[in-house]
Amino acid sequence: MTGIVGAFATDSRILAWDVWNEPTNINDSIFPGAEAPGKAELVLAPMPRVFGWARAAGASQPLTSALWIPEDDWSSERRMKPIERIQISHSDIVSFHNYQNPSEFRRHLRSLMRYRRPIILSESLARSFGSTIEGILPIAKRYKVGAINWGLVAGKTQTYFPWDSWQSPYVDRPLKIWHHDLLRADGSPYRLKEANLIRDLARQN
Repeated sequence: MTGIVGAFATDSRILAWDVWNEPTNINDSIFPGAEAPGKAELVLAPMPRVFGWARAAGASQPLTSALWIPEDDWSSERRMKPIERIQISHSDIVSFHNYQNPSEFRRHLRSLMRYRRPIILSESLARSFGSTIEGILPIAKRYKVGAINWGLVAGKTQTYFPWDSWQSPYVDRPLKIWHHDLLRADGSPYRLKEANLIRDLARQN
């Protein structure tokens, strides 16, 4: 942590440091039994120290730790998990991940706006789950929220396949809907209407 942050502490190419990705995420569906028992309690103690290490390394960029949402309620501190309260209280900017439909995205976004800090949706786009470019980006634009989608070009990572391809590989039937990714291997857009919408929103002041 200190070595990496210290090396790039004044680098203008670094937008922000996400010091701990999805600390409340349990990956049992993909890696059953791989997570340490009592992960939440294990993460709780070192979480504030991680922010301290990054600041001690002289980071000039803002720090954050992206909130991960399965079914969490962020409408009040009382309803948030202890780890989430630490993430928010120690972050310079608020970041979160959301792969839900537009109404759920808007609901969680509005819950975080009460902190009156810059907000970045640092993971989104899961077409199979209703998280789409045309559904999410206009809302983010309206509320002046940064938005980063998961995946760019369909390639070796194969992130255009749905998450359940870990259990049920899509090798016996054509893939009807790409899960992530925006461009085909030749650089052409997967969906032209998505590319046009991104251009239109980028042109707006």
